[in-house]
Amino acid sequence: MATRVAVAPGLLSWAVERAGWDEQTASRRAPKLEEWVSGRQPTLKQLEKFASDTHTPLGLLFLPEPPDEQVPIPDMRTIGDTGVARPSADLLDMIYLCQDRQEWYRAHALAHGFTPLDFAGSATTSNHPDLVADHIRSLLNLDVGDRAAFSKREEARRRLIERIEDLGVLVMVSGIVGASTRRVLRTEEFRGFALADPIAPLIFINGTDAKAAQIFTMIHELAHIWLGESALSDAAVNAKQGKKAELWCNRVAAEVLVPQAVLRTDYRGEPTADELDRLANRYRVSTLVVLKQLLTAHLVAWEIFTQRYDEESDRIRDILAARRTGSQGGNYYNTQPLRLSRQFARAVITSTFEGSTGYRDAYRLLGTKKHETFQGLATALKVA
Repeated sequence: MATRVAVAPGLLSWAVERAGWDEQTASRRAPKLEEWVSGRQPTLKQLEKFASDTHTPLGLLFLPEPPDEQVPIPDMRTIGDTGVARPSADLLDMIYLCQDRQEWYRAHALAHGFTPLDFAGSATTSNHPDLVADHIRSLLNLDVGDRAAFSKREEARRRLIERIEDLGVLVMVSGIVGASTRRVLRTEEFRGFALADPIAPLIFINGTDAKAAQIFTMIHELAHIWLGESALSDAAVNAKQGKKAELWCNRVAAEVLVPQAVLRTDYRGEPTADELDRLANRYRVSTLVVLKQLLTAHLVAWEIFTQRYDEESDRIRDILAARRTGSQGGNYYNTQPLRLSRQFARAVITSTFEGSTGYRDAYRLLGTKKHETFQGLATALKVA
């Protein structure tokens, strides 16, 4: 006879919400959920499957009430100016996964004599954002004129990642949790986060976002590294109120990408759709960042900014929605190094070949289960 276990109905509902399931998904993936909530307890086997499907640690389902799960890094999000009350399983697991990778890379860096990065923790919010932006732009060699060499935003993003990693910062960009294509990250919940460390700082960018928005988030998170503070961000360009560090990082990121001094010369006087597109293409950023800098430079009034910002947000949202209905994925050996950070992936593979890291740990860190995939990544990254 099957063993049935007592589970508080509130915990079942909590697990569903935590997994991000809507009513239709819950009905499809846990067809007996309504019975369980009504009082007919699940069997142990059913509960184990439910825990696995909702990415909930099984032990938590035996608690008398839902736990108060906290984001393990400072939460700077101001989504809707209210913050986000409960983190999803996908968000939490992505942060834990990156923390695990960072811990390994820090030990690797120390073993190889890496020294603290001069810029990590070198700034405070008392520093003028424009001066910090000048420093970042200089180190990244990101003058506006140089961007003309980038054929499109995808190339601009790729080159930017390379330059940030050349500074010693790990950059991971993914739209899914680990290697699970079923666990898609939502920009509605977060756009990126920074894990500060003087030797192994790490930036994670939500890859489901538009390419131009990812570029802004990347610099925003880099500004958090300059502050020496870990942070979970929504990098809201239009934020007028919020935590001081988040607003400061927004200012820095916007100035790095669209210097006001250059913008004042480039701007033709009217924030029309064509003009915003022209400027966005010139700077390889989103029209929203252009609008933000036009406001900061006092070239448009707040009322005009909010009107045009809402219009552009709707347009970008429609574009992203159309893209998500199409095919996703791509060549694994092209996308996986981006998800992992090429610098991190090369370090793990090299350490494994040298015998310092076991293959089992390497597979876990790289998100693979097969040796042939590990060898394929080594070949793609040109690690002997």
